[in-house]
Amino acid sequence: MNVISIIPARGGSTGIHMKNLIKLDNKPLLYYSVTASLNSKSVSRTVVSTDNDKIADYALSLGAEVVIRPKKISGNIVGLEPAILHVLDHFKKHENFKPDVVITLQNTSPFRNSQHIDRAFSIFKKGNYDSVISGFKSKFLLWQKKGKNVTPINYNPLKRPRRQEIKKYFIENGAVYVTKYSSLKKFNSYVCGKVGLYEMPQHLSLEIDSYFDLFLAQQIFKHKKNL
Repeated sequence: MNVISIIPARGGSTGIHMKNLIKLDNKPLLYYSVTASLNSKSVSRTVVSTDNDKIADYALSLGAEVVIRPKKISGNIVGLEPAILHVLDHFKKHENFKPDVVITLQNTSPFRNSQHIDRAFSIFKKGNYDSVISGFKSKFLLWQKKGKNVTPINYNPLKRPRRQEIKKYFIENGAVYVTKYSSLKKFNSYVCGKVGLYEMPQHLSLEIDSYFDLFLAQQIFKHKKNL
């Protein structure tokens, strides 16, 4: 089975300047996704999609392949799908290569490792899913805004539950997405069709989108053995 992992890594970032190369535990953020993919038993090819020469050079030095992304699909308002589809179209055009499965890895998830990728892929295969997402179990009492008011989502305030009795919801953490190639092309989305879940611990689900997130990640690295 041909399994390609695609790691989107553009040069621009609204929250952290050159986020993909910022250091976390003395290594650029990109390092964690690339090495996780290269060490995965499930992944056949590891590809970084970028519009930035420095990111491209660093990805190549780690052993990843690189596809240069056009500027028109590299802006802040462009989602991941155009970058993913661009990589797939590139390999189909230049190598006549079409994978069976696409794994999308975001650099905002430095605590996702090769074992997490392999476990998510195993769930994907066993469940015959179109796609699998990673996420963590919410321990919170959730509310949603309706007009000027708010209403509860997962509990009755008149019968306030104990923490272990709260109806569980899962929060998508952005760490691993596994998608059947044919389904991705059909829906133009990496989350589509019959969707499965790979559950991860909450402390490994941190997404780096701000300097505060980066600070929290540094603390997790320092105290990971105690968590």
